[in-house]
Amino acid sequence: MRILIADDNRDAAEALSQFLARTGHSIFLAYDGRQAIELANQLKPEVAVLDIGMPEIDGYEVARRLRAEAWSARLVLVAVTGWGQAHDKNEAFAAGFNHHFTKPIDPGRLESLLAEVNQENYRLQQG
Repeated sequence: MRILIADDNRDAAEALSQFLARTGHSIFLAYDGRQAIELANQLKPEVAVLDIGMPEIDGYEVARRLRAEAWSARLVLVAVTGWGQAHDKNEAFAAGFNHHFTKPIDPGRLESLLAEVNQENYRLQQG
């Protein structure tokens, strides 16, 4: 799958990228919200893993803008953030996220989610 990772913490983004690339996915990195929106609209990934606390355009706004695009109907948005209270999760889901992960992220849990998404995409393609 094509997976977009957006996080202003370059080390975190690159570590997650390296982990996911080993599982065979095509990974694209953005280090701010504006770049994430541009890359997503260009690449139309199946999954976008977005940090919430990015400067200028935060992950909530990135999610809202992506959800406004017709192509994003099947896009799976994953919030990755240090904010894990109930109201944080509610705000993420209201912005259009499908999943909410609190940092530090459990790689196995993310890998399981991606396997489910990949299987669902395959099922839809087979009709």
